[in-house]
Amino acid sequence: MDVAPWFWLAVAALVLWGIEGVFYKLSTNHVSAESALIWLMVAFFLVSPFLSGGSTLFSYSRTSLFLGLLAGLLNAVASWALLAAMRHGGKASIVVPFTSLYPLIVTVAAPFVLNESITPLQGGGVICALVAVLLLSS
Repeated sequence: MDVAPWFWLAVAALVLWGIEGVFYKLSTNHVSAESALIWLMVAFFLVSPFLSGGSTLFSYSRTSLFLGLLAGLLNAVASWALLAAMRHGGKASIVVPFTSLYPLIVTVAAPFVLNESITPLQGGGVICALVAVLLLSS
């Protein structure tokens, strides 16, 4: 079976985010969402130098830096919202799958914003994801 290299990186993200969801819930059982978010950001800073690939921070265009900062800002607010949902009684088994539907926004926007095409099979996958979350939340 010939698998594209990106697939294994996506599998790593899937597994790590799955484990992360458990730790999100465990942490918010003991601290506020804001405190958990601060420690999440500390971890980002500690890991970032190892993932940078040797590039200097300011070797990128202003547009790239702006888009990266905007993505980081959105990630921070979304992470806080996820942590707060769990802190306020949300079950990890429901909150994490529900918030994991964020790729649906990308899937819908991709043809318009990124000029990417979505095949009918991929569209069917989106529908299956929606059904899965509905089943999990009932």
